[in-house]
Amino acid sequence: MKKPASIMLVVARMLVVALMLVGIAGKASAAETKMVGVITQIEISGKDAKVATATLKDNKTGEAVVITVQDDLTLDKFKDHRIVEGDEIRCKYEAKDGKNVSTYFRKTAGC
Repeated sequence: MKKPASIMLVVARMLVVALMLVGIAGKASAAETKMVGVITQIEISGKDAKVATATLKDNKTGEAVVITVQDDLTLDKFKDHRIVEGDEIRCKYEAKDGKNVSTYFRKTAGC
């Protein structure tokens, strides 16, 4: 008698854990947006800047999307002209405080 009850308990626990994982994954992916587009404008506020903005033209919609870039690696690529206007970029970004802040920003052809 104990065996069927313990099997049901294990199955119920697994179901609850699976539903929790789906809920967490759904929230994480909903906040992050992916896109591929061509850079139309790059603005770096100064030589020692820690923030830059890049305007990308989305390949799917043709819409201009302004992305805020804060990571040092990408900022260095802007300053060294390894990433320039006209390059095709694959990026992921999250909306924070009314800005699209990049979490991933790379050339599609690699760099």
